[in-house]
Amino acid sequence: MTIRYRVIEIFTRENARCRSQILYEEILAYVRSLKIAARCTVTKGTDACYEDGETASQSSVDPSHNLPLKIEIILPASELSPVMDVLEQMVCEGIVGVRELNVHWHKTRKRLLPPRIKIRDVMTPFPKKVRTTTPVDQVVRLLLTETFTGLPVVDAQDRPVGVISQTDLIYRAGMPMRLALIAGSEPDLVDMILKSLSETTAEAIMTRPDVHIQEDALLTDGVSLMLDKNVKRLLVVDAWGKLTGIVSRIDVFRTIARESPDWRTIRKSEITLTDAHFVSDIMRRDTHTVLPDASVEAVLHMIDDDDIQRVAVVDEGGHLQGLISDRNLLSAFSDDQPGIWQYLTRFAGFTEKGKHGKALQDRLRRRKAKDVMKKEIITVREDAFIEDAIQIMTEKEIRRLPVVDEEGIYRGMINREAVLRAGFKEKL
Repeated sequence: MTIRYRVIEIFTRENARCRSQILYEEILAYVRSLKIAARCTVTKGTDACYEDGETASQSSVDPSHNLPLKIEIILPASELSPVMDVLEQMVCEGIVGVRELNVHWHKTRKRLLPPRIKIRDVMTPFPKKVRTTTPVDQVVRLLLTETFTGLPVVDAQDRPVGVISQTDLIYRAGMPMRLALIAGSEPDLVDMILKSLSETTAEAIMTRPDVHIQEDALLTDGVSLMLDKNVKRLLVVDAWGKLTGIVSRIDVFRTIARESPDWRTIRKSEITLTDAHFVSDIMRRDTHTVLPDASVEAVLHMIDDDDIQRVAVVDEGGHLQGLISDRNLLSAFSDDQPGIWQYLTRFAGFTEKGKHGKALQDRLRRRKAKDVMKKEIITVREDAFIEDAIQIMTEKEIRRLPVVDEEGIYRGMINREAVLRAGFKEKL
C-alpha cells in the first residue's frame, strides 16, 4: 500500500524576497504554521546562472551572495491545492513545479513541544514577588488577588532565594484552608486568618533552595527540570542571577496548545504516530465517587479523611452526574458559612467539627450530593490524545479534568502534573 504525496519544488535564489521578507524564510514559516503532515527542506547550491544572465558562484576567488536555492515541500496530495494557492502569491521570483511521490510509509515521532522554543519565549515576565521580610499575611493578600498559588521570594538584589507555595502556607504557616476557600469566605473569617499569619515572615516558611533556570535555556530542558524536581513552577533568571520571569505548568500547556500539530488530522493521512499517548494512559482510576442520594455529611467525611478536593457523583450505572468540591459545599451552606467553614478547616478533626452545631449536622445529613453538586462539568474522553486534554485544560483554565468513556461512564481523573509527566516522559 502506498500513500499519495506531492512534492512542490521551488527553484529560486538566496536573496529572493516576498513582501520585503526573505522568501525561503517566509516559506519555512508558512509550512511550519500549517501544522499538517508536511516537511520543508531548503538546499543551497554552489553555482548558478539565471534568466537575466547573472551568474553566482561560491568560488573563493569571486564569491557571490546570491547563490541558487531549491525549496522542497513534501505533503499529502489532499493538502496540495490550498498550499499552492498561497505559494502563488508568495513566490515573486523563481520556478515552481509539482511532482507525484508514492510514499510506502510515513512515520513521525510525536513531540508536544518543538525543540527550538526557549524559556524566554514563554515565561511570564516581571512576575509578582515578595521579599524575605514580607509578612505572610501580605503574601496571602497578594495571592488572593491573583489566579496563581505561589510566589518567588527575592533578596535585596532581586535574586531568588526561595518560593512560597500554597503548601508552604498550609503546613508551615498554619493557614487553615486553601486560598480558593479563603477567597470565598466571609470578610470576618478572612481577617481572622490574615491576623493569625501577620507575625510570620516569608523567609520563615519559604521552600529553599528555589528551582530556577536561565532565560536562554530551552523550554524542553525546563520541563525536564520541573519533572525532576517535582515543582509546579520554575523561576527564571538572567546572566546575573536576577529574577526576570516565571514559567509554570500552564505556560507550558499554552505553548503546547499553540504549537502542537493537529495530530488527529495527521493520523487521517495514514501516518504512523510513534510514542502516542492517550488520556486513558495517564488518568488516575482510584478516584472517589458517591451516588446522587449520598448525604453531604458522607461527602464531608470522604473529603476530610482522604484530604481530597473533588468527589465525583455517579448514578447506579457509573455515568457521571456532577462533581462536588469544598467550594461547592461552602456555597451551598452560605447561610451558615462559619459552621461549614469549621467543617472544611484543615486542622480541626472531624469529631471536633461535629460539635459545632446539631442543627448544621442535621442539615448535612438531610441534604444530598445531588443537591450541592456542580452539574455543568467539562470532561474529556478516555480515547482522546493528551494534547486534547491540554487544550481543554488551557482554554478553560482548570487543573483537573474528569475522564469518561464514549457512553459517559466515569473512568477517572487527570490533573496537570499527570499530563505533564506522562506527556513528556522520554519524549523531549
